[in-house]
Amino acid sequence: MSRLTHKPDRVLRELSAVLTRLEAAEVFDVLQAMLTAREREQIALRWQLVCMLEKGVTQRAIAAGLGVSLCKITRGSHELKYGPAAFRKAVRHAIERKET
Repeated sequence: MSRLTHKPDRVLRELSAVLTRLEAAEVFDVLQAMLTAREREQIALRWQLVCMLEKGVTQRAIAAGLGVSLCKITRGSHELKYGPAAFRKAVRHAIERKET
């Protein structure tokens, strides 16, 4: 089993810093290269459900529409309410971009 040589948060902060220096298309390419198809699907699904929550779609409607458990949706809802402000800002920004 492989082990990280640094704490995961440190490595993720490093990756975040690198990604902020790239154009959106380049970030997409990095994510495509680093993540498996299943991981990309899961991240896309989670992003979609938090955007739907932010728009006011009910949890039951999201569960039916996306085929996900209420538990997963509740986690997204919790992050929108109590998670980092930057997360809420990112979700709102994405919704605003779709509406314009």
